[in-house]
Formats: sequence, C-alpha cells, structure tokens
Amino acid sequence: MVTLFNLGGAYLPKRALPHITNFYRFPFQILHLPQHYFSIRQSTTHQSYFIVSEKSSHMHGAQEKLGILLVNLGSPDAPTPSAVRRYLAQFLSDPRVIEANRFIWWVALHGIILRIRPKKSAKAYKKVWTDEGSPLVHISKLQTRALQKKLEERFRGDVIADLAMTYGNPSIKSGLEGLRKAGARRLLILPMYPQYSATTTAAVFDEVTRVLQGWRWLPDFRMINHYHDHPKYIEALATSIKKQWDDNGRGELLMFSFHGIPVRYINNGDPYFCHCQKTARLVAEELQLKDGEWKVVFQSRFGREPWLEPYCSVTLQELPATGIKNVDMICPGFAADCLETLEEIQMENKDLFMEAGGEQFNYIPCLNDNDDHIDALCEVLTAHMFGWPETMPGWDAGKRAVEAKASRQRALDMGAKK
Repeated sequence: MVTLFNLGGAYLPKRALPHITNFYRFPFQILHLPQHYFSIRQSTTHQSYFIVSEKSSHMHGAQEKLGILLVNLGSPDAPTPSAVRRYLAQFLSDPRVIEANRFIWWVALHGIILRIRPKKSAKAYKKVWTDEGSPLVHISKLQTRALQKKLEERFRGDVIADLAMTYGNPSIKSGLEGLRKAGARRLLILPMYPQYSATTTAAVFDEVTRVLQGWRWLPDFRMINHYHDHPKYIEALATSIKKQWDDNGRGELLMFSFHGIPVRYINNGDPYFCHCQKTARLVAEELQLKDGEWKVVFQSRFGREPWLEPYCSVTLQELPATGIKNVDMICPGFAADCLETLEEIQMENKDLFMEAGGEQFNYIPCLNDNDDHIDALCEVLTAHMFGWPETMPGWDAGKRAVEAKASRQRALDMGAKK
C-alpha cells in the first residue's frame, strides 16, 4: 500500500514529501488520518511564505514615503562564545554562504564548527569591541544617519533611511517593518557590498523577499546589485589613499585586499573576482600607479577547498624576501571597518608581515562614514531612485498632504474604518 499525504486537496505519495517541503520551504504539521493518509496544514507557529495572514495596516490618506534600507553582513550581539555561536549558526547555515550538501554540512557545522570556532572568534571580537559595541554595527549606524541627512538636503519629498544586518541584529525583518510603519510605500535596498557576490548581495535579496512574502500589500521595490565601478566610489577610495599617503608617507606597494570566496563559486558564474579586479584597476588608474606598484590579494579563507588567490597572509609573508618591506593595505570590499579589517588585517596579518622581515605596514581604514563615502553612496542611491515621486523636481509636499487628507475623508464617508 502506498502512503499518501494531502496538499491543497490533492493526495500525493509520502515519498514526495521531502521534495515538496524543500521546494516550498515552509513548515508543515503532519496529521495522521485513517487508512494511512496524511493531511497537511501550515504550522500556526511560523509565518507562511505563501498564505498571508497579517491584518492590513493600511490607513486611507496616509502620507507615502520612500524607504531606503542599508544592509551589511552583521555581527554578534556581544563578544562572547554564546553570542558568537548564535551568530555563526545563522550565518553559516545560509546556503548562499556555504554551497554544500545540506545534511553533511549541518553535521559538520553543529557537530564540529560551532563547538570549536565560537570561543576562538569571541577572543578576536573582544580585540576590536568598543564602548559602542560592534565596530561594524556602530559605523553602519553612523553611515545611515549621515545618508539620511544628505538625502533630506537633496530631495524635497519624504525619504527615510534605516539599517539592517543580514545576520544578527538589527535584522532585515525589523528594518523593513520599521520602514513600513514609517509610511514607506517604495523600497530601495542597498546591500553594502560594492562588488556583487551570491554569498553577500544575493543573500540580502533572499531575506528581503522572504520577509516581503508575508506582506499583504507589497511596496514598489528596487535593489542595487553592485557599485564596484561607480566613479564616485572609485574617487572616494583614491582620495582616502592620497590622504593617508600625505599623512604617513607612501609605501613601496599598495595592496588591495578583498574577502575571498571559493574558486568553485567563480567557476559556477559568480562575477565577484572580476568586480574586485576592476575596482582595484580603476583606483590604480585614478592614482596613476604603474604595474608593480599595486597588487590584489584575498583574505579570510575558510575550509580546505581552494579559494581565490593570491592569499593575503601568504603574500605578506613572502614580500620581505623580494625586497618589499613597506606596504600600504586597503580593503575596498568592506564599506565599514569590522573584524576582518581591524583584527585580521590590522593585527594578525600585520604581525605576519613584520615577523617575516617587513618594516612598515600601513593599514588604510575603510571609507566608513567619511564625507566622500556618504556622497558616493548618495549618488548610487539617487541613480536608482529615478522616477519615484519623492525625487522629482515638481514634488509638492503641501499639495500631496491636502490630496491625502481629501482622499481619507472620501474613504471615511464611504464607510472605511481608518
């Protein structure tokens, strides 16, 4: 006898259940029925991806706004093993980050990695933790505030900016909900990754759309894919490097260090490597550097399979033997300083270079919330906001308020409750 289960009125073989659940990706409750049949209903303890149960928050005559959500990777809530474990469990469970057999990876993650790595990572986080908390989250908040101010100066319409992290807090869900409550009917998502990768930008898209699947009234929605070659971004990087050279002198070699990813991902079509190379080349051209005066490397290797080369740590250990003992290092793939720049580069990799015979290692900070960076991000956002009412020259906030009030009154006269 074949065991069946019911999905939307149809009975299917039980052996199809894993494939159905993987495809639809939402929780089920299996109810045993007579004659070896199963009925499926959605769990009431989880939000549905396809059946929207939320009550409408729509209010007639509400002033519509344009919401911008800046999204970075994330950080633990505290530099403790337990907080780091929660963060890593979420981060490393994302199939966009780790493309591997899910069962084998789950066993490795929960059986080995999350038992060993949190304690080590917590020590690293403690080295860079500040009174304001995580450097990444704190700097990202400063960027959001600066962008909000810049956008208010540029546009007459209501444009509001908020911050979220793909993993950890503040979450993408809380960021989107905050913008909705503030009246945003148009959403522009800015992943803070200049160079596109499925491991970063696509992971943002996945989570944003997962949250939006639970909304009854969807907003107009746009998302920025990358800005690795935007002229203002390139200019901001070059200006930052020049300032560092003016203040501290120029090294023999300018190194561009980007976060690495497995070579397999590139071979499968990820454009990340090309974006990194183009960013570095454009900055080198802006600085009028010659071949041999700059170099691209990749950091943060994880696991045993081949990652993008040359590796940052290995290169730094080899350079002194070639006669290069004074280097400048910048990390253009990071929009804000974080564990990977402050601890891995400025501390760990610097020590490797100096121990190998290096004499001077100058880390050039990320663009963070400096004015040139905020201007560049504003230009990137503006280009993708084109055509929306809040950005148009003829926007008249007073007129729109009058129209909204009249619209609300008409709705109330017709029996609307709010």
